[in-house]
Amino acid sequence: MKKTKLTTCFYCAALLATFSLSHSVFAQEFEGLKITMCGTSSPLPAPGRAQACVAIETPEHLYVVDAGSGSAATANLAGVPTVKLRGILLTHFHSDHISDIGDFNLNSWVAGRPAPMQIIGPEGVDRIVEGFNIVYELDRGYRVAHHGAELLDPELGILESRTVSEGVIVDKDGLRITAFEVSHPPIEPAFAYRLDYGGRSVVISGDSLVTDKIIEMSDGADVVLHDAMALQLVRGAEGLSRNGGNTRLATVLHDIQDYHASTEDLQQLVEEADIGQLALYHLVPAPRNAMALRAYANSMPEGAVITEDGMVFSLPTGSEEIIIE
Repeated sequence: MKKTKLTTCFYCAALLATFSLSHSVFAQEFEGLKITMCGTSSPLPAPGRAQACVAIETPEHLYVVDAGSGSAATANLAGVPTVKLRGILLTHFHSDHISDIGDFNLNSWVAGRPAPMQIIGPEGVDRIVEGFNIVYELDRGYRVAHHGAELLDPELGILESRTVSEGVIVDKDGLRITAFEVSHPPIEPAFAYRLDYGGRSVVISGDSLVTDKIIEMSDGADVVLHDAMALQLVRGAEGLSRNGGNTRLATVLHDIQDYHASTEDLQQLVEEADIGQLALYHLVPAPRNAMALRAYANSMPEGAVITEDGMVFSLPTGSEEIIIE
């Protein structure tokens, strides 16, 4: 894996966002790919972590991959410039990947987004968008009535859907986005995305097992963000639940073990694909203490990073450097 530099500057970004200072005014425009972790947890709750969400920014673009609960607030606190947001790429339609679509739409609309926001994903995305537009119809009306149509153009608050299949789905102003199928049964299709810009690249797996396609699409990528399950922790929680008489929870914990990549499974990915930096997100379960962190560290590939909310990966153009903040 390529050499990385680790700092803690994302705390500064969160502080600036808290005081409503503009990300674009106070930070020099970064030339390259900038990846912000807006949610690193799974449906199993963890303090300080929102559900799955990754923001990918270039000087001209901002896309978000998935929008789990709490992720819109995390994005704002991390200084992600939502005024640039043009679309949310959905890997699939589990609730922990879509529940903050409404907040991202509202926040970017209020920030001055100049075009309707697209929700992009596999077949069925039109139903997701239709539902959110209906649910937020009254809210949109209240806000326009309060602030005026000149400030909040009603048409810009209405989500647009775009159904895509495998292949290149965006190729504009130097950014290429490729969608490809992954394995998250019984969901078909579930997608992952690879984004390339300025000679740098990132792959976001969504929820998936390690597959030949992920290995193929990850080869040569600077950063690969892959969901990860600490199988021993999940099995331990299953046993405790069953012994305590909570068979419903035990059943759920048992069922989730066959459709997420375990930390051990990820070894195949780093052995068969040339990856600059493997980073684990959508953590099942998200570690809450040092013991849980050790369980991940003891079984994940050497050099992999366990992500946290607010963590930023910067990939400058014309370089192989991977800066982790």
